Amino acid sequence: MTGIERIAAERQRQLDEEHWTDEHDDFHTNESMAKAAAAYAIHGTIKPALRDRDGRFDGREIFPWGLEWWKPGHQRPKEVTIEDRIRNLEKAGALCAAEIDRLTRKET
Repeated sequence: MTGIERIAAERQRQLDEEHWTDEHDDFHTNESMAKAAAAYAIHGTIKPALRDRDGRFDGREIFPWGLEWWKPGHQRPKEVTIEDRIRNLEKAGALCAAEIDRLTRKET
């Protein structure tokens, strides 16, 4: 499966299983979906300016919602696997798509 297919599948999962709707997404006017996407995208990466004690970035630092919604592939940045990184990037891409859709609806 390609990256774009993985992102599309995750976005569809969010719609079908989490029951997120356009109306729900439109509520997030503070760019929080983009911030959540950024948190997932960089969780577990080496980020010199923002190192935790393990030397890897912990996306919780910028995650905009309550920690009950924080669901990266692995909680501890030091233990993030390639599979975790891929899953986190799927979530990040789907959240970016939701934010793009929200902004597009706002524009019209």
